[in-house]
Amino acid sequence: MADKLKFALALALLAAGVVGFYLLAEQPLVLRVLSVLVGLGAGVAVASMSEPGRRFIGFARESITETKKVVWPSRKETTQTTGLVFAFVVVMAIFLWLTDKSLEWVLYDLVLGWK
Repeated sequence: MADKLKFALALALLAAGVVGFYLLAEQPLVLRVLSVLVGLGAGVAVASMSEPGRRFIGFARESITETKKVVWPSRKETTQTTGLVFAFVVVMAIFLWLTDKSLEWVLYDLVLGWK
């Protein structure tokens, strides 16, 4: 129950930051954005004290660790793969065009006799 209350409080703080953005319509944009950021920060701080918030933070940390383990392709590999995709698309476009024209010729000229 306490976790639900903490989560509700976190949402209320976030909502208060957004409401503050609109209530400060006459103020400079910096203050309005700061209102949202403060609400977001306070909401995250309160949410991180709950068990689901701690689990989410742990998940986010593990995700970052796993992302660092990924071997990203080099620029050369990316360019080569992109070139192959474009070449395949062109070949398939030509194949489909030839198939369409062949079926059109068979249907209209040979079967129906329309010229």
